[in-house]
Amino acid sequence: MTAGDSFGRLDDDDYPAYTMGRAAEMLGTTQGFLRAVGEARLITPLRSEGGHRRYSRYQLRIAARARELVDQGTPIEAACRIVILEDQLEEAQRINAEYRASAPDNPTTAG
Repeated sequence: MTAGDSFGRLDDDDYPAYTMGRAAEMLGTTQGFLRAVGEARLITPLRSEGGHRRYSRYQLRIAARARELVDQGTPIEAACRIVILEDQLEEAQRINAEYRASAPDNPTTAG
């Protein structure tokens, strides 16, 4: 891998660039919170060759949303389930919008 390849990954939301300590610091939470959202299967960090957890920006955004809910008094398990459902809904809405845009009866795609 060249230095250019490494820099290109900085724009990749799924690249596991953050250690557990750095991720917890960025979220203003504890490493225990990150372990808990992992145990609830909200996020699954990748592991470095040494076995250390590594998080992507996407995973940090998901964990941050769970933290917002927990800070509002939602139990962590429920917060994780809510975030999973929100993510699934967003994906379904994106797919639905793509389908509508490509549908033959769509006035914007009709010739």
